[in-house]
Amino acid sequence: MNGNRSNYGLQTPIGQVFHDAQNGYGGFASFIYNPSAENQFRLVTSLRQDYYQIPYDPDPNSIGNQQLVAAGAAPSYGLRDGEHETDGYVAFSWIHTFNPNMLLTVSPFYHYTKASYQASPDDYPVATNVDQTSNYGGLQASLNANVWKNDIQAGVYGFAQHQSNYFNNQFTDGSQNFPPSSASITGGLEEIFVSDKFKVTPWLTLIAGFRQSHFTADIVENEVDPRFGIAVKVPRVNWVFHAFYGHFYQPPPLLTATGPLAGFASSQGFAFAPLHGERDEEYQFGVTIPVRGWALDADHFQTTAQNWLDHNNIGGSNLFWPITWDAALIQTWELTLRSPRLWRRGQFHLAYANQIAQATSPITGGLICPPATPTCSQYPPPGYGPVDHDQRNTLNLGFNATLPWQSYASTNVYYGSGFHNGFPNAQYPGNYLPGHTTFDLSMGKSFAEKYSVSVTALNVGNRRVLLDNSVTFGGFHWNEPREIYAEFRYRFHY
Repeated sequence: MNGNRSNYGLQTPIGQVFHDAQNGYGGFASFIYNPSAENQFRLVTSLRQDYYQIPYDPDPNSIGNQQLVAAGAAPSYGLRDGEHETDGYVAFSWIHTFNPNMLLTVSPFYHYTKASYQASPDDYPVATNVDQTSNYGGLQASLNANVWKNDIQAGVYGFAQHQSNYFNNQFTDGSQNFPPSSASITGGLEEIFVSDKFKVTPWLTLIAGFRQSHFTADIVENEVDPRFGIAVKVPRVNWVFHAFYGHFYQPPPLLTATGPLAGFASSQGFAFAPLHGERDEEYQFGVTIPVRGWALDADHFQTTAQNWLDHNNIGGSNLFWPITWDAALIQTWELTLRSPRLWRRGQFHLAYANQIAQATSPITGGLICPPATPTCSQYPPPGYGPVDHDQRNTLNLGFNATLPWQSYASTNVYYGSGFHNGFPNAQYPGNYLPGHTTFDLSMGKSFAEKYSVSVTALNVGNRRVLLDNSVTFGGFHWNEPREIYAEFRYRFHY
């Protein structure tokens, strides 16, 4: 489990996790207004306030803490850190129907987030306090039209964001300290997109389109991403073969580090470099096979990424910063099986995936080696190797049931073969960590078509799963413990 749940890169090196608590409250509302058949108005709002108790291992002699100490990182048994988060958004949509073949959707939105990491002054060897506030608003508009045999979509998407960060890192072991650092920046993303699904014949469909992105912050980037696809349906047996090729752009975080933190990084043998957007090239192909109401899907995809986004910490501190690897390679085979409605009650589903995720040095942006030192001892040498969360085999098996009295229940069993082992030892020998299985359960009921209640339990058996024991990149990470939550929904307009 990550010690941090926010998006600014602050985390705590963690040994074996025994304590984790989350307290939160919030609200969600959705309103629909239909003044006419041609116009619909929708408003969605949400506000959440959360507190996370950062997990720690209270046993200083545990294997996890001892490995962290041996690697020169901070043990977790003395930590009593917490994080407060506020998240709220408002999204409005106007949907206008010109005619049965043309639809316009305009959706402006505003999003506010604040995350405050508060460390105990008794933390050892370092106490870290961070505040990040982000305000961003934007709009997405799309026009959908059906012209002859074409389904055409064209639109724009964009947002402007203002982000402010405050960092204060104080060593409590006598090491050199640096003054707090504050930084703020405004950036944004503008995109236009066009796509067309052309049904050439009842058995042949072609897809083509592109998305152009313009990103501005400390750097300016422009990217044009083409996409192509094809689907062929074999008559009589109704098998569908499909293939896709496309490019994708992911804008980088707005901030790296400035001011005193640059001096802190230099004292630890690092430097900061601008972050550039991630560029992905993906292809995939597969087949869908229907058999007596059952549907079997088999797919393969491969993604090649440049400037692959990750994160790393400065020495043994609690500060984690974004980085970009030179390249990454992700290859996956997937198999899914969905049943028809069984016993008039529900559907069965199964999903299996075999995935290999690898990346290669050097580190090209964010927290990097000094320019005069092209390689760092903390980083793996160039050449593709498994990333810390590489897990070769996963399996999901579940059943969704419709029960009497407008109620339902669903179950899911998840199996993973084990993540990449970054620290082989007597407890965890071999290249991969042990396999694991977890179980989820959900039940709910509707009342009078306007009310619904549900209860969901995740990781019912409270199984602990070691996700990452790579000391270089973030310490020990464990899965979420058992979580049980209830939900009540009221439909204002039905």
